[in-house]
Amino acid sequence: MTGELTPAREALLRANADSVFGADRAARFDVREEWRRAADRGLGLLFRGEPGYPELLRPLPDAPLVLYVQGRFEPEKDALAFVGSRQPTPYGRRMTRQLVREAAGRFVIASGLARGIDTEAHRAALDAGGATWAVLGSGLARPYPPENEPLAREIAAGGGCLLSEYPLDTEPLPAHFPRRNRIVAGLSWGTVVVEGRDRSGSLITARLAAAQGREVFAVPGPADSPLSEAPLRLISQGARLVRTIRDILPELPPSCQEAPLPGLLAPEHQKILQLLGSETRSVAELGEDAGLAIPRLTQILFELELQDLVEAVPGQRYAKKSS
Repeated sequence: MTGELTPAREALLRANADSVFGADRAARFDVREEWRRAADRGLGLLFRGEPGYPELLRPLPDAPLVLYVQGRFEPEKDALAFVGSRQPTPYGRRMTRQLVREAAGRFVIASGLARGIDTEAHRAALDAGGATWAVLGSGLARPYPPENEPLAREIAAGGGCLLSEYPLDTEPLPAHFPRRNRIVAGLSWGTVVVEGRDRSGSLITARLAAAQGREVFAVPGPADSPLSEAPLRLISQGARLVRTIRDILPELPPSCQEAPLPGLLAPEHQKILQLLGSETRSVAELGEDAGLAIPRLTQILFELELQDLVEAVPGQRYAKKSS
């Protein structure tokens, strides 16, 4: 915990409790006990209007008054959100893992810790050695669903964090999750929707992202699958169709496009181009030969792809592009 419980912070914590619980229960909310428990758990608290509060959330009219943080939160980093069905198909799981694996070297992966696509996204980010943010629809003392408690601990210990606007012991009520989605979208440069029915919560997140001026992407699925309804509707409304990370490249924010010019390549980038030569190579092969960890190698390949120097080919392999 940073700093002291000032009168201004106490007022924000009380106002936050009032917005969550209603006046009657909020009147019984012990702000000082909440502060003590957060400190005992080693949590951070970010207050709207104070330094450290995420810049992307500041302009939102419904920006959370308080954010509870467990783990390492670096809001200045570019995040890409993944949302979708809680009961995805094998195709949806596979596409989520593939896209997150490609993106984790450059983006923090944001999602909501729910069953299904959220879980796949968090797990794939961790497996790729990347960071991931999980925004909860409950208090940090009550992560939901219960079976994801080990995953939540792994996220917080693995360079990412758990986030919530809700007081520590807040129950995971249904009404909290649509509200949670505005934070998932708000913290992210773009949102990728992978599967969802026509009235899916992922549509809510996508609409919130669009309303916040963020990019919206959708992964197409079989036309006869009910879980393709949300992505196909979004694509018909102007969302960018995504099959690989290359489909996201044209929409990247300027901060993601700061790669060295071809004539000024860093030694690591030059080495990867030399290793590619005239053959296609897998990420594992390149990593072993270059002596690079997969997350760093993925970022280098991403930057070389931005410069049109390499391209991804089928089979999760890369090739040097001919000049």
